[in-house]
Amino acid sequence: MDPLGTILLPFEWLVSFVMVAFHEALSFIGLPAASGWTWTFSIIGLVLVIRGALIPVFVKQIKAQRGMQLLQPDLQKLQAKYKGKTDQLSRQAMAQEQMALYKQHGTNPFSACLPMLIQMPFFFGLFRVLSGISNAQANNTGIGAMTHDQVEQFHNSSILGAPLSASLLHGGGGDAVAVAILSILMIVAMTASQFITQKQIMAKNMSDAAMASPFMRQQKILLYILPLVFGIGGINFPIGVLIYWTISNLWTMGQQFYVIRRMPAPGSPAARALNERRAAKGLAPIDVTTGKVMRPEDIPPPPEPKTQRQQPQRKNRKKKS
Repeated sequence: MDPLGTILLPFEWLVSFVMVAFHEALSFIGLPAASGWTWTFSIIGLVLVIRGALIPVFVKQIKAQRGMQLLQPDLQKLQAKYKGKTDQLSRQAMAQEQMALYKQHGTNPFSACLPMLIQMPFFFGLFRVLSGISNAQANNTGIGAMTHDQVEQFHNSSILGAPLSASLLHGGGGDAVAVAILSILMIVAMTASQFITQKQIMAKNMSDAAMASPFMRQQKILLYILPLVFGIGGINFPIGVLIYWTISNLWTMGQQFYVIRRMPAPGSPAARALNERRAAKGLAPIDVTTGKVMRPEDIPPPPEPKTQRQQPQRKNRKKKS
């Protein structure tokens, strides 16, 4: 077995075990064991298990992202302090002070990627399981926790005429038109949900300071690049993998919508909208950093409106006769 296969083997067993467990439960309550929809619901069950287990990690990610936004003013001051200094000692001192800032705020730039990084081994494990269905069926073997009979069932199952193990680029049996249409629809849904999720974060849940940071400029570039990468890569994915990734992205989109509405980042448009909704209900505003209701003396006064400076008027001079 190749080194990558050795690393992913436990994940192949785990994802296939969860799928089989859901498949057996669904078959027990009366769904046809050989139906593609039964296996599709099993894949959705796998998403629910993995994403449910990642909720504590997601909470940690939210706290880390909030910390990154709160330290942006300090980070900008640090960058201004060392601007133009390219010697080794200055770079080392800047790196040390930057790490101290991250430690002080309990965050780091990589925390936002943590849930995705944890998901990736499971995603690739599922990819290898579903991609290996055809070979396992041809060789009369099982794959992961799936027995040969279950491999046979999955290989022969389809939804809307498209086998779950087929892909747009490599085919895999069934109706070629159905495979193409379903694959394209799933790829569009997968990339669109990912784009919308990131877009709503940047449009509603970022403070002005965070939006002006160099880090955010990189995020704006990734906003358009990552969906494109996944969209192009999607032509290689079996339909079962596309179902997994699309449902996972929809979970993320709903999760972010809830967080933006109920736990917005300080200084963001969503935080202002939250307190506007509370004011409309006659409730006191809350400090979104701590989640506590603000006392009247803690509420900052609204900024004074800027008045236009009145130009001095020239006195009318009498014309000389």
